Amino acid sequence: QVHLQESGGGLARPGESLRLSCVASGEFFSVYSLGWHRQGPGKQRELVAFISSEGFTTYADSVKGRFAISRDNTKNTLHLQMNNLKSEDTAVYYCTRGTSNGPRYSPDYWGQGTQVTVFS
Repeated sequence: QVHLQESGGGLARPGESLRLSCVASGEFFSVYSLGWHRQGPGKQRELVAFISSEGFTTYADSVKGRFAISRDNTKNTLHLQMNNLKSEDTAVYYCTRGTSNGPRYSPDYWGQGTQVTVFS
């Protein structure tokens, strides 16, 4: 079984930044794509960003230019740097592992989630 554990969520005001982290178990961490999903209150779950095993990144239009996804295969970690936060970024953020083919990403394992709240 694969275990994903998120951290770094919290409360922020509009314009501030937060950095989410995810640590993953797994012997072959580097061969998988990794992503961040989120689900806001009363909203459907959506893909925020993902990074392929080769390091190529894809972002949702709503976070382009503000968020940055990265990975450290040596440490089995995934990160999401969130800058210029907006109230609409409020959601539970999930770390995911899966496979990708170009712009298509299919998660197969999910973390527990970490809450991000943005309000003034």
